[in-house]
Amino acid sequence: MIGVVVPVHNEETCLEACLLALRAAALHPGLGGEPVMLVVVLDDCSDRSLDIVRRHPPAQITCLPIAARNVGIARHAGAELLLALDARWLAFTDADSRVAPDWLVAQLALSADAVCGLVTIDDWSEHPPHVPVRFAARYQRTEDHRHVHGANLGVCSRAYRRAGGFPPHATSEDVALVQRLIALNAQIAWSTLPRVVTSARAKGRAPDGFADHLAMLGSLCNDHTADDAAPAPDWHPADFR
Repeated sequence: MIGVVVPVHNEETCLEACLLALRAAALHPGLGGEPVMLVVVLDDCSDRSLDIVRRHPPAQITCLPIAARNVGIARHAGAELLLALDARWLAFTDADSRVAPDWLVAQLALSADAVCGLVTIDDWSEHPPHVPVRFAARYQRTEDHRHVHGANLGVCSRAYRRAGGFPPHATSEDVALVQRLIALNAQIAWSTLPRVVTSARAKGRAPDGFADHLAMLGSLCNDHTADDAAPAPDWHPADFR
C-alpha cells in the first residue's frame, strides 16, 4: 500500500483542489491497482476544512485530528498512522498544492530511498513583478537540483524509519528529514519528474516557510545583481525551498 500525508491548518480555500488532484494520482493506471491511502492531518482547524474532507468517501481518505499547530508533528503523525498499516511508500504534499496525475507513478519509478521534487507556481498575483524573476534566478529547475519541498516529497518506509521520521519542527521539517536521510547514506533522487503546482500566497501557515521565502524575495529591490543568481549555500533551509 502507498500512503499520502497532507497536513492541514485552516485550508478551506485550497483543500478541495488538493484532494481532487490526489484522487486522480491515486487512480493512475500506472500504479497497477495498488491501493493508496490518503491521510489528512487536521491540525487545530477552526474553518471548514473538516467539512471539505467529509465530502469525500471515507474509503479514500482518513482524517486524523491533532492540536499541535506544528507541521513537523502533523506530517509525522500521518506517517506513523500509515506505517502502522504497513504502507511501503510515504508521499507528502501540502493542502495549498495540486499534484500531477502521475505524481506517485513518477516517484516510484525512480527506485530511490527518497525523492525530492520541484514545485511550479501558476499564480503570482499576490506578489510584485520582480518576485517571480528573483525566484526563477535562484531556482534550479534541473535534474540533481538541491531543493526540498514538503509539497513534493516521497520516502520509502524503511528509510523513513531508519531516519526517525520528521522532527517536531514548526518549519523546515522537510529539510531536517532529508538531512537525516543523507547522514544515513540513503539514495535520494533530486528529480524534476514528480510535478506539483503550489500556491504563492503571501501569508503562509508555517513560520519561515515558503511564503516567507517569497516575501524575502519581494523585499529585495528591483535591480538584479550577480549575487541573486548565485547558488544557495548548502543546507540553508530558506534557500532549499
